[in-house]
Amino acid sequence: MTDIIERPAGIEEPQERAQAPAPAELTPYVAPLPVPPVLRPASGDVLRETEIALRPAWVRLHPQLPPTLMWGYDGQVPGPTIEVRRGQRVRIAWTNRIPKDSEYPVTSVEVKLRRDGRPQSSTEPGRDGFEPNKDVAALPAWSVTHLHGAQTGGGNDGWADNAVAFGDAQLSEYPNDHAAVQWWYHDHAMNITRWNVMAGLYGTYLVRDDEEDALRLPSGEREIPLLLADRNLDTDEDGRLNGRLLHKTVIVQEKNPETGKPVSLPFTGPYTTVNGRIWPYAGVDAGWYRFRLVNASNARIYDLVLVDEENNPVPGVLHQIGSDGGLLPRPVPVDFDAALPALTAAPAERFDLLADFRGLAGRTLRLVNKGRNQPPGVPDPQGDVPYPAVMEFRIGESCEPDTFELPTVLSGSFRRLTHAIEHGHRLVVLTPPATKGAGGHPEMWEMAEVEHPGDIQVPTDGIIQIQGPDGKTRTYRRTARTFNDALGYTLAEGSHEQWSFLNLAPIVHPMHIHLADFQLLGRDAYDVSGFDPAVGGTRTPIRYDAGTAIPLAPNELGWKDVFRVPGNQTLRVMGKFDGAHGRFMYHCHLLEHEDMGMMRPFVVMPAQVLKFDHGGAHGGHGEGHTG
Repeated sequence: MTDIIERPAGIEEPQERAQAPAPAELTPYVAPLPVPPVLRPASGDVLRETEIALRPAWVRLHPQLPPTLMWGYDGQVPGPTIEVRRGQRVRIAWTNRIPKDSEYPVTSVEVKLRRDGRPQSSTEPGRDGFEPNKDVAALPAWSVTHLHGAQTGGGNDGWADNAVAFGDAQLSEYPNDHAAVQWWYHDHAMNITRWNVMAGLYGTYLVRDDEEDALRLPSGEREIPLLLADRNLDTDEDGRLNGRLLHKTVIVQEKNPETGKPVSLPFTGPYTTVNGRIWPYAGVDAGWYRFRLVNASNARIYDLVLVDEENNPVPGVLHQIGSDGGLLPRPVPVDFDAALPALTAAPAERFDLLADFRGLAGRTLRLVNKGRNQPPGVPDPQGDVPYPAVMEFRIGESCEPDTFELPTVLSGSFRRLTHAIEHGHRLVVLTPPATKGAGGHPEMWEMAEVEHPGDIQVPTDGIIQIQGPDGKTRTYRRTARTFNDALGYTLAEGSHEQWSFLNLAPIVHPMHIHLADFQLLGRDAYDVSGFDPAVGGTRTPIRYDAGTAIPLAPNELGWKDVFRVPGNQTLRVMGKFDGAHGRFMYHCHLLEHEDMGMMRPFVVMPAQVLKFDHGGAHGGHGEGHTG
């Protein structure tokens, strides 16, 4: 696990501090990769819950840094790796043990947008003379835990408003009736998820089953979780790093005319942590390894590439065998070629990877980020990413012969979903930040098709016309845009649904739907120039671009619960809402977007109960095709 400096409940700052380095002095690959401890909840009596306490801790993110104040599950960052068997029902008491008088561990500042071609200062440490946000500094320890990916009732899902304070516990029950999978848990508190997760409230969760066991995949010390999270750090009056967590974002609008408040971009930081350590190294044998990777960042999308000592990509080593929802049908080679030039990981996406280090004894390989450096919504200046380091693999000289062989088929139980399955249809439109009424932030619009659009004048706020692949133009009306608008989607438990996300903005949104696993059906290019943000509707129809084919990546063909939706595209996904009932939510997993309103509720209930719905409190159910 991460180095923790144990403190009593009062959590006073350690007296002994390392010499604070200047920003450029942090040396990559000097600290060993920490591995979180494994927690296996008792399985005898489901009425016996396992307590996981949220506690403050001083964590050394890098040997050259002084200790950093963080909050962690069981006082660890990341929290313990929870491991269960399929069908092993467990109860976890997520108990808030962070004292009321605890200092909030994150300093938050908003800095001005640079317009001179230099990289934005959010990619650099330090506050640049800007005053910290006093409202963030005054935040209490108020948290609720969401087990991301789990099929569990709405009352156990970690509803964002149901956060608890010091001394209280959130008791959640997880049936774990799911194929072998990597889920992860993290804070989901309303309005402040971005800061609570940055403080250290995240960890990973593994479900095992017989199908996975039969593959005899690398295990024990050869199976390692890799939780990636980018961070920024504050500096002292001399400009040296002081280890303090810094949420530093760029203001793109000083005063929004609708809200009177500044508008900032999502957070991306210069330092990548892996399992809570900045740029670590892992000593490995010259054999097979299994890495369970999750992007636990607020908003950074990584383009990960494995390179050699000369910074050249190394093909043939990595194979992806699973994604968000479990095993892929077959292994996908990660050869950094045209089919998969990089392993692109958006926030909350998971990747089950096998690495074949045989034949590489004595070599050093590095996992680096070739992706953009700027926050979402800001063009990159010319040049390389200033801080591309992620981690290093140091391969030992000798190893016992490794007899593992990569299977040609991973999951015989996998089945593709098709349109032949009876299903409902939802259309969600992702709008540009400058859209009328949005307050400078992107929004999610739930849309319903207008059956008789003849009397509708365009452009009209909330009215969008789309010319689809069949050449027909359809008219849609906005039915909801904010989290607190009336409930729109009520779904029958056990029903299949196709959800289509149309992105009108040049920002990649990683969309996450709670409860269900999905398969990607396809991506379609659209000319979205007909949408007028000043009006909030289309002047001319958004048009399907038949000349631009967008194939799905080979590693997107499994079960997923997070899907990247680039600008000027529609992404179509299909899933089955089964295994639980209650009120859930879907949202963008850029945590700043989620906190700023890109989140909406939906309800799942028995189909028999829906027959008695009078259409007042619930809507959008049944077999209607709303998109």
